[in-house]
Amino acid sequence: MKVQERSGAGGGRAGAPAGPVVGDRLPTPPRERKPALAALAVLLILVGALGVTTLVLRAGERIEVIKLTDTVPAGEAITDGQITSVMVNEDSSANFVPWEQRDSLKKLQAKSTLYKGTVLVGEMFAEGSGLQQGEATVGVSLKEGQYPSHIKSGDHVAVYRVGGRPSGDGDEESGAAGAGSALLVERAVVADVTRGSDDVVSSSNLPVELTVDASRAAALAQAASAGEVAVVLIPGD
Repeated sequence: MKVQERSGAGGGRAGAPAGPVVGDRLPTPPRERKPALAALAVLLILVGALGVTTLVLRAGERIEVIKLTDTVPAGEAITDGQITSVMVNEDSSANFVPWEQRDSLKKLQAKSTLYKGTVLVGEMFAEGSGLQQGEATVGVSLKEGQYPSHIKSGDHVAVYRVGGRPSGDGDEESGAAGAGSALLVERAVVADVTRGSDDVVSSSNLPVELTVDASRAAALAQAASAGEVAVVLIPGD
């Protein structure tokens, strides 16, 4: 009888559930580290910074090129007085003419009329005489008083025969051209002016090449051979 009581009492204690201990904390799982994501974030930041730096550097790649300060007619070459330098962003799609190549560019001629303010590219120029169909170039040697002192390549002039009897097909003129003069060419373009040689200084003659209508070339050449040509500046087209 006593054995059963003890056994029952022990069994009752063993079956009772154990309550939680006050003050204990449940363990938290360790934080999972992701080094790959951190490395990717750093890489993206570096790539972005590199891209911005590249854009800034490319924006600063500027080159010195040629810009017109005056209009250049078709078939004419540029002169020092018609150009200036300007800085532009380098562009592989545009064939800008570098400032240091200006002397070489003077040997070429404009394919078409180039207007003041144009930034020059190589495709605007070509080699050749620059003469249009129906034009001719005639060389004349002008004495002092037969030309304006500031005459230059690209100027437009009227050409008169002076010092002799007027030609039959010329229009007689009076006034600035002088009595007994005849209009040989109403409009001609100065293709070239040669200055500074010893011959020019000693003879006081100025060699000038004039581009004229081919129909007037023979009369002009005849007057030029006799030294009877004078030119007067007129407004351009």
